Amino acid sequence: MARRPQHKKKKLPAGLVELTINALTHDGRGVARREGKTQFVEGALVGETVRARYTDTRSKFDELVAEEILVASEDRLTPPCPHASLCGGCSLQYIDSEAQIRFKQTVLQGQFRHFGDITVESFLPPMTGPSSGYRRKARLGVRYVGKCDEMLLGFREKRSSSITNINQCLVMDDRIAKHIDALRAVIRSLSVFRAITHVEVAAGDAEVALVFRHMSPLNNEDIDKLIAFGDSHYFHIYLQPQDAGSTYRIHPKTGEERLTYRLDDFDLNMKFHPLDFTQVNADINHQMVSRAVDWLQVNSEDRVLDLFCGLGNFTLPLARKAREVVGVEGTEAMVLRGRENAEYNDLRNVKFYGADLQADFTQSEWAKEGFDKLLIDPPRSGALDMVRYLPKFGAKKIVYVSCNPATLSRDAGVLVEHGYRMVKAGVMDMFPHTTHVESIALFEK
Repeated sequence: MARRPQHKKKKLPAGLVELTINALTHDGRGVARREGKTQFVEGALVGETVRARYTDTRSKFDELVAEEILVASEDRLTPPCPHASLCGGCSLQYIDSEAQIRFKQTVLQGQFRHFGDITVESFLPPMTGPSSGYRRKARLGVRYVGKCDEMLLGFREKRSSSITNINQCLVMDDRIAKHIDALRAVIRSLSVFRAITHVEVAAGDAEVALVFRHMSPLNNEDIDKLIAFGDSHYFHIYLQPQDAGSTYRIHPKTGEERLTYRLDDFDLNMKFHPLDFTQVNADINHQMVSRAVDWLQVNSEDRVLDLFCGLGNFTLPLARKAREVVGVEGTEAMVLRGRENAEYNDLRNVKFYGADLQADFTQSEWAKEGFDKLLIDPPRSGALDMVRYLPKFGAKKIVYVSCNPATLSRDAGVLVEHGYRMVKAGVMDMFPHTTHVESIALFEK
């Protein structure tokens, strides 16, 4: 049998190189030029002079990480979290919060220019909230290192699959963050501690749930330990022995397997399972939902369509204002969750349907009456196929909520080609201290 060719490991330039940063990439890396070649420098800001170490080299560019700051930007600060230099959970903690927002606005504006030079009639001030303790959803990796008898618990390291062993977290909800050491200890105490791969964290307004993914069965003593841990720290405890569908709750033993959050502006209580998609930042979510409903100017005569509706985060608030709202999802579990929330909040003018959101659904029974207004909140990949069909409904207003400026800009170009104009757009700081850019845009015809 022929041997596979062995690829030689790249030999990187030794030592540090001095660079002056003149721009930032969309993912927050500094950009410099050296001997006619582009240099991408992690951890460097515009205007800084740094000494950097090579991490990769290519024919057209090199990748480096800043090791020493010779001339610092006025936007630079000391990261408040001791794990910031290693942990991949946050990547912008060394940048002042206002500078982070300016950077994110620049990214969004740059993507609009890149994809067809899209014009925004009004670019709004950023939507902001607390920069710490905001994160209500997370996945904490777990790994046991036998040679040093150490149980690692935390987020992935930057540029690595290794786990940063944290004992505190600036951005996680404090109800979780203050118990990280205790969580690590209870995992280590289990008979199958090597079989725990990660813990999913989900928090509602009043409840916090932990979902333990385990590759081997837990014995009764293990289960008792987790129940006692949940009882003493006020956590709901779930086990996940296989895929998401295998998840079940062991504590508390009574009541629904649901967490809840409230949308006060619309007098709504929303139920969700710990593994359901929900927005990680409750403060920004409240602002975002209110802004979307306000921009659509929904009235009692309107029929409204909410695409990628999830559990009804926008659908039900819209139903408080509209004649009728239709929520459409590609995942049947979320369709059921939306119906559950509509019934829980006694809303009769909203219906949820499952559909292939990459196909032409305009001839579906629920779509044939058309819609006066639309809301779309797609995944990072955007909705290129879908937006081509939206003009068939003849809606006068469309609100597009996006977690990826590149796909928002691409899809906006299609809407503009079909006669819509982008009236308003703005950044929402859903993930402070990260390069993640959440945005919202209003289109009118």
